Amino acid sequence: GSVVASYPYDDSPAHKPTGVYSKSADDEVFKYLAKAYASHHPIMRTGKPNCPGEEGETFQDGITNGAQWYDVEGGMQDYNYVWANCFEVTLELSCCKYPPTSELQQEWENNRESLLAFIEKV
Repeated sequence: GSVVASYPYDDSPAHKPTGVYSKSADDEVFKYLAKAYASHHPIMRTGKPNCPGEEGETFQDGITNGAQWYDVEGGMQDYNYVWANCFEVTLELSCCKYPPTSELQQEWENNRESLLAFIEKV
């Protein structure tokens, strides 16, 4: 896990594991939507999720092109965009895939304004 908004493409023609920006035809729209979410999240907007084992990982403005972060061949985000014209942004909301119950209220607080801002873009 991490704390970042990721947008297409997740796959790249080179299929390198990381570091290849894979621009879609709607790249600017995807960046706009990802920033709409990230800019309202207190951790995500810093671009420094500080996840255990990945403390040095950073994301400018709290967003990333999927393939630039890590290449995912055959992912649903790309499939839905290419074949169904469905615009998806993947939201990584926590360093921990399954946060304990005691942290859920804080997770809600961290994401409430981001969710509202994202819904407003619809």
